[in-house]
Amino acid sequence: MTAYEPTGAQDPGDARHDAGRGVGYDAVVLAGGAARRLGGVDKPGVRVGGRPLLDRVLAACADARTTVVVADPRPAARAVTWAREDPPGGGPLAALGAGLRHTTAESVVVLSADLPFLDEGTVRRLLAALRAGDTDGVLLTDADGRDQPLVAAYRASALRRELAALARGHDGLTGLPLRRLTGALDLTRVPDPVASFDCDTWDDIATARARIREHGHVLDEWISAVKDELGLDLDVDTKLLLDLARDAAHGVARPAAPLTTFLVGYAAAQAKGGQGGPEAVAEASRKAAALALRWAEEAAAAKSDQAPDATPDTRPDAG
Repeated sequence: MTAYEPTGAQDPGDARHDAGRGVGYDAVVLAGGAARRLGGVDKPGVRVGGRPLLDRVLAACADARTTVVVADPRPAARAVTWAREDPPGGGPLAALGAGLRHTTAESVVVLSADLPFLDEGTVRRLLAALRAGDTDGVLLTDADGRDQPLVAAYRASALRRELAALARGHDGLTGLPLRRLTGALDLTRVPDPVASFDCDTWDDIATARARIREHGHVLDEWISAVKDELGLDLDVDTKLLLDLARDAAHGVARPAAPLTTFLVGYAAAQAKGGQGGPEAVAEASRKAAALALRWAEEAAAAKSDQAPDATPDTRPDAG
C-alpha cells in the first residue's frame, strides 16, 4: 500500500514514534541524485526484494518524529515531508540544507535512499552512540574503512552551524562535496560493512538482490515485504507461526498449514475490536497449535489401535 502526502502533511508531534524509543529524532533522506552510474535510472524506485530502495530506507527510520525526503514528490510507503534544494541537482550539501530546514529535533539521522540492508536496529545504534558521547555525529564506515556520511546520526545544531559557515564562505551550498562538512565535524566512526552497503551500480543491485534470497535472510525479507505491501505495522513471532504451520501440516494434513495460519491471522484481526496486536496473534497461534497437537495424538493413537481416553483428566487438553 502506498501513500503520498504533500510537504507539511506529516504531524511532527506524533508521539507514537517516540514510545519506548528514548528521545525523539528527525530523519533526512537524500533521494534526488542523478544516478549516473546506473544510467540515470530512478534509483530510489529500483526494487530489491520486491520493495523500492526508498521504501526500505523509510522503514528503517519509521520511528522518526518527522521524516524529510529531499526529492521530487513520489509515491512512498508512508507519509513524509517533501523538500527540494534550489536549484534542483545542487548536490548533497545543498540537499541536506534543504531537508534540515524542515526538522526540529536535536538529533537528526541523515540517510541516502540506496541502502538495501539498513534497518531500524542500525538507526537506533547510531542514535544511542550519539547520545552516549559528546561528538558532533556518529557515522558508519564501509567494508574498506571509508566514511559513509549518509548513514549517520548528527546533532542538528552542529549541522546547522557548519552548513551556515560553508554557505557564507562559498556563496551557498550548491556543488559542494560532503567532505567539506564532515571535515569540519568531530565524528565517531562505527564499522558496519552490511548496513553501509549502498547501490551505486547495477552490480551492487544484483549483489543486494542475491543476498536477501540467501537462506538466512529470505524469510525476514519476505515478511517485511508482505507487511509493507499490505500496509501492516505489526511485529509478530515468526517462529511461533512457523511452528504452528509445521504442527498443522504434520498433525492434520499439509494443506492445513496455510489455511490454519490464515485463520489465526483473521482471528487476531477480530480480537478486541481489531486492536489485538501481536499478543492476539500469539494467543491465537497457541490455541491452534494445541489443537493441532491433539489431532496428532489422536492420529497416533488410532494407528496403534489404542482408543484415546476421553476422561477429562487424561485428555490432551486437560487443564
